[in-house]
Amino acid sequence: MTPVDTSERPFVLIWEVTQACELACEHCRADAQPRRHPDELTTEEGKRLLDDAADFGDGQLVVLSGGDPLARPDTVELVEYGTEQGLRMTVTPSGTESLTREAVASLADAGVKQLAVSIDGGSPAAHDSFRGEAGSFVETVRAARAAREAGVPLQVNTTVCGGTVEDLPAVRDLVRDLGATLWSVFFLVPVGRGRALDAIPPERAERLMEWLDEVAREENFGIKTTEAPMYRRVRAQQAQARDGGGAQRRGGITAGDGFAFVSHTGEVYPSGFLPESAGNVREQSVVDVYRDSDLFETLREKDDLRGKCGACEFRHSCGGSRSRAYAATGDPMGSDPLCPYVPAGYDGPLPERQRAATDD
Repeated sequence: MTPVDTSERPFVLIWEVTQACELACEHCRADAQPRRHPDELTTEEGKRLLDDAADFGDGQLVVLSGGDPLARPDTVELVEYGTEQGLRMTVTPSGTESLTREAVASLADAGVKQLAVSIDGGSPAAHDSFRGEAGSFVETVRAARAAREAGVPLQVNTTVCGGTVEDLPAVRDLVRDLGATLWSVFFLVPVGRGRALDAIPPERAERLMEWLDEVAREENFGIKTTEAPMYRRVRAQQAQARDGGGAQRRGGITAGDGFAFVSHTGEVYPSGFLPESAGNVREQSVVDVYRDSDLFETLREKDDLRGKCGACEFRHSCGGSRSRAYAATGDPMGSDPLCPYVPAGYDGPLPERQRAATDD
């Protein structure tokens, strides 16, 4: 990612254009529904949001997510409008019958810079079971190939939880075969329907991060983790162990620091997985909310983190998942319970799951 001052602008601005979706995915943050919400932002309100987003600066990345963005009839129009304003527009459609070759071509013609699809299993049975819809795997893979044919860069998103972790090597192979440019590996945060799923334990997460580091060095596609900034710590430690390298660098985002999320009704959150509103785009510019709200400013102060995250020497390059800390404790500045790392000399409280593992 091009370095930016994250106190001034996010790397990524997500706009959840709708909660409507035909799928009933087990992990859905949005708790998506079959029909569109009557109070979601209108086309004109959405264009005003995109106008404001352009004030962040040239080439601001905007992701249209959902639900399923293609459940809105104006998504292609919004992509075209945002592109005209100088925004880098990307879309994360659901793997349904609406994701046709024609729909992909229309998005490409509108100027979409990337298409992101979700693949959570290496086979139709595994993926469709997780997504709650027979045929979703086939539709998703077909759309991924259509994106490649249309010259649109492809990102593959994968959720990591107890029910998907064993399939990750098979998904890795599929990411390679589809010619994706980026694999985004999302570590479950217990919000929405995801509260009913089993997260992997911290020690398993650490081993998985080490495996992802190996994959990143072997494959031609990039890897990023979502809600797992500890991956940056693991990569630095692995580089140090291999060749004495691994100097810490900024190079990432966390909720409210390089990342912002606008809900379908215009609420501005640090992340879709940290549902604490700092304002509404119907009342103020998303730029002002991001730069000046108390919540966003607090989340950018890494030296104010609490618990072992606050004592950690990697707090500026990692910082822990603020969304997972909030989900676990109600405190967005608390420790990330997924990370097993304990800073040298730290003897304070540990997150509940890590403390239980230590006691065992």
